[in-house]
This record gives sequence, structure tokens and C-alpha cells, in this order.
Amino acid sequence: MLELKALLLTQGMHGMVSQVEGLARALGLTYKHQSIALKPFWNLLPPKLTPISENLVKEKFICDSKVIISCGRKSVIPSIALKKRLGKEIFTIHIQDPKVALKHFDLVISPEHDDIKGNNVLSTKGAIHYLTKKEIKDNLNYLNVNKEKKKLVAFIIGGPNKYYNYNDQAVHQLFNKIKTLFTPDKYKIIIVPSYRTPEKIIKNAYDTFNFNHLVIKTVDKNAYLSALSLADYIVVTADSTSIISESAITGKPIYVAHMRSVINISRYEKFYTDLYEGRFVSGGRVLAGSGDLYRIKTLANCFVSKIQYDDIDSIYEAAFECARTYSYLSLIHISEPTRLLSIAYGVVSLKKKRGGGGG
Repeated sequence: MLELKALLLTQGMHGMVSQVEGLARALGLTYKHQSIALKPFWNLLPPKLTPISENLVKEKFICDSKVIISCGRKSVIPSIALKKRLGKEIFTIHIQDPKVALKHFDLVISPEHDDIKGNNVLSTKGAIHYLTKKEIKDNLNYLNVNKEKKKLVAFIIGGPNKYYNYNDQAVHQLFNKIKTLFTPDKYKIIIVPSYRTPEKIIKNAYDTFNFNHLVIKTVDKNAYLSALSLADYIVVTADSTSIISESAITGKPIYVAHMRSVINISRYEKFYTDLYEGRFVSGGRVLAGSGDLYRIKTLANCFVSKIQYDDIDSIYEAAFECARTYSYLSLIHISEPTRLLSIAYGVVSLKKKRGGGGG
């Protein structure tokens, strides 16, 4: 007899684990994880070209659950194979675009930027995840950080994927721009690697930031949660919608740090646009994305400065702070909508005029 609990199928990567576990928790289900790896030849093929068989899995496992939640390409085939064998005894849910006919699942949950539609499809703004505000708060004191009366910035680094290759030049440019924007006289940066961050990039981050800032040199979930809890601002590399979505639960301002992509990233533009327009982060304002929405905003061309007090001097001070980074910026946006003077906020444009373009 199958129990009303969830069997979670993933390749074991943090982003996937976070999504399946987050859904199971939200549904109030007990659950167990099952890491999936396909046999060598079948591991190379996309799901639509792979036979539906439980025998393709390297390590066989027992299904004793009524709910199957899968995420990732490798988990598609075992989930469909279980449904084929057990039929209505189980309810299958796949997170993300499975790249096969949707009819193979009882329910598909996919972010809007995947752009898939169907009677059994639920769309989300970002990625489902397992983090809670309580868990983040409980880890506040895990990192012992001396703020020195500075603002804290959590810089969460993802890793290479098919869109971003994290080559030496891209990493060097990104790190130096962040150092320029968050100067050590006013900011202390906590650099946190993720499960996808290569050792080489962690070492590069240590060499770049260690003198004035704090670099976490190992993958440490508690350090990640502590950084989110401590931070006044959060910077996340653009390659990870999962980390961006997890960070958004804090309600704090977020910078999305873009790098040059190796292939077209149009599928993510809806996700980024929602971030920029503030429709995704509850209680916070996204800092990368002021100005027009017709081109991707990056740390290289956009910056938002908070006005400290409701007076003219503070507005000028905010403008001066932005102007210090002029060589890296094309647009400065100054706002603090909760203040009286600045409720009608000012936009200072430093863009070089391009034929007919407005300021």
C-alpha cells in the first residue's frame, strides 16, 4: 500500500533539491529524496529521444509514495516510467519544462519564462524553493561579521551554465565593478559561493575581495542563510533564477549582476523585467533596472542610490555618490518613495546621447 508522502526525484543539484523540497513542504507532505542518474549512453540523450523504462536508471529504487515530484531533465524518464507502471495509484508533478509531451504528467509547474501552456500547467514568477523567513532569521548570528558601521552586501555567486561560461575576463570585469560600486569606506561585502561555483572562481573571489571584505571559501548553506539575514543589499549573478528567487523572500533590495552571455538569453527577459518593475520582490525594490526596459540593465550601467534624509542636502549627497562611479554608469536613478520630498523622485541621466535617444 502506497503512503501519502512524496518521492522527490532530482539529479541532486541544490537548485533542483530546493524546488522539489519546497513544493513538498508547501503541500504539507513528508518526503524522501532520490538522486537520479541514467546509464551512460542514455544520459547523453534528451528526454524526448529516450525510451520510457525504469531500467535506464543506474541505481534502482523503491517507490512507496503516492506523490512523485521531479525536477530536471534526468528525472523526467523515471517519473514517466513510474506513472506508466502505477497509473492512477500515483500523482506525478514535474517542475520546470520537461521537454516532452505534457500529458505524461498529472501536473507541470513551470516559471513564466519557460513559456509553456497547457491544461495541467501552473506558471510561477520565479523558482519554487524551500527557504523560509524563519530559517533565514535563525541563522543570523552564524557568521561573525564586524560591520564597522558599514552597510552589508551579500554577493551570491552562481556558476557556469549553457548561457554564461564565467570566463576569466567576465569574472574579472564583474568582480571589479562590484568593488567599484560597493566601496570599502561605506560597504562590507560577504561573498558566498553556491554549489555550482568552481574552486577557481572562489579563489579568484578571495584574491579580489579578501583584504576589505569577507569571503566564504567553502559551500556552506548556513553561511548563505546568514548572509541573506545580515545583508542590507543582495547581489546575485544572473545565471541563477533559483538563487534570485530564494533571495527575494527576504524582501530586501536585490542587484542582478549580469555578465555577457554566450547564447541568447531571451527566455529570461520576462523574468528580469518582472524583477526590474518590482512585481517580484515583495516589500523591496530591485536596484538593477532603473530606466527603460528595452535593453538589459547591468551593474555596469545602472545604479540606485537611497536618499538618507528628506532634505535637499541628502539628495545632492546621493547624486554625488552615484557620480563617483560615472565611468561605469550610463544611468543614475535616485529615489526613496517613502519620503516627502522625494516621492516625486529625480532621475539623473549620464547617458551619452545616441541618435534621437531621450534622457
